[in-house]
Amino acid sequence: MNHRSLAFRLTVWYAVLLSAAFALAGITTYFGVEQYLRANLAESLLRRTVQVQKILQTAPVPLSVAAMSSAIETQITPAFNNRFVRITRWPDSLVYRSDAPDNHSFDPSLVARPVVWPQQFKTRRVILPSGGPLLVGSVRQVTAGGDYLIELGSSLEPIEVVRDRLLILLGVLLPVLVLLAAAGGYLLVDRALHPVDEMSHRAAQISIKDLDARLPVLPTGDALQRLSVSLNHMLGRLRESVQTSQRFLADASHELRTPLTIIKCELEEIVAAPHCEPEAADRIGSVLEEVGRLQHMIEGLLVLSRLDAGEAQRELVHVDLSELVASTAEQMRLVAEDGGISLVCSDLQSVPVQGDRARLKQVVVNLLDNALKYTPRGGMVKLKTIKSGRQGVLEVRDTGIGIPPSALPHLFDRFYRVDNARSRDSGGVGLGLSIVKAICTAHGATIEVDSKVASGSCFRIRFPVAGRSEMQFSAATAIAAEGTAQRLPHPVQDT
Repeated sequence: MNHRSLAFRLTVWYAVLLSAAFALAGITTYFGVEQYLRANLAESLLRRTVQVQKILQTAPVPLSVAAMSSAIETQITPAFNNRFVRITRWPDSLVYRSDAPDNHSFDPSLVARPVVWPQQFKTRRVILPSGGPLLVGSVRQVTAGGDYLIELGSSLEPIEVVRDRLLILLGVLLPVLVLLAAAGGYLLVDRALHPVDEMSHRAAQISIKDLDARLPVLPTGDALQRLSVSLNHMLGRLRESVQTSQRFLADASHELRTPLTIIKCELEEIVAAPHCEPEAADRIGSVLEEVGRLQHMIEGLLVLSRLDAGEAQRELVHVDLSELVASTAEQMRLVAEDGGISLVCSDLQSVPVQGDRARLKQVVVNLLDNALKYTPRGGMVKLKTIKSGRQGVLEVRDTGIGIPPSALPHLFDRFYRVDNARSRDSGGVGLGLSIVKAICTAHGATIEVDSKVASGSCFRIRFPVAGRSEMQFSAATAIAAEGTAQRLPHPVQDT
């Protein structure tokens, strides 16, 4: 359970408020029941006191203690009802005192008299040295036979037993109710937030190639519906903006190819002319290098624009990745030998993948060209293909200069270069790895990089192995330039 989630926090607040409400209700019930029971007991004592008052008022003068005692035993039955009855004549003469109750809950002889005789019926709580507490009601009664203090009491133990049982019940029941209510509240909040989770899931599936997709709109008539409608409008505007940008990039790249080709041809003719002076030839040569760099960049932009547009010009075919790596490495072995670098193809396991052979070859060429370009003389570049379960792995490992950790998160961004000066000298424009990333994504593959400065880098691509019926690739994997099947794709440099 995510403790930072909105559902969890709402459930916690709900549980806290509910606990406070239940606690308040429990405390009110606890003290309310106790006061109710004590009030009922006090009322019962008052009624019995009135009976004793009538006995004293109707008693003959002089008072017959035996007759009065008989009347009290008959009408009040203190022992049977577990009550305490005592009659005292002013100032301190005991007239009658009940015997110990049948349940032996208290000793009547230990009950102290009040210091002041109340004129009205009044109750007090008496704590005995042995036994439970008593609730004793007292009232002063003046008759023709004298001045008397009437006291009636009853044990509070039954009330305390009920109170303790209620406390236990509340202590067990309230936490259970809070837990059940909190669980129900969590389920309710989770269900209420389910449309938001669905929107988030759908939004996560929308990519730059799937901007026609829309979020579900629930007819709730609240802020959730307005949010989904607003996000769908935003996706529509984003789709229009991306399409405009892609069209501009494709059109600009396409239109720039012709003038650059013309410029290059004209400059080459000028340099080849007999009357061209050496100084002018050197300057034109520098310009030709920049024109070549522009052509490389235009080619890269065209590839990216086609990949972004999802165009398809070739059908997907089964490709043995190990055979493709071996043939590509053999074609680039001369470049490695010129740079004094060992190019090793070891552990090339057969890895069948499905895709565009020309684009897959372009991935190998770009990664291999980068490794050769940034590995010093005497170093080594190693290629390896491994089949692991349902994945095929291509590794290009070098002993070159490595990549700083700060540059790794941006390595596949377009036009990003680790070192501008170094990349410019080597001809890089920051599109090579962007193209590799786009081709890998189109083939359902993932690419990862391990690198350490001054120790080398390892580019690892994980392809889904061909042969599964459910495998589907993006149509963008079929893009290839004219004639790429007959020639080696020109690498676009990066980093």
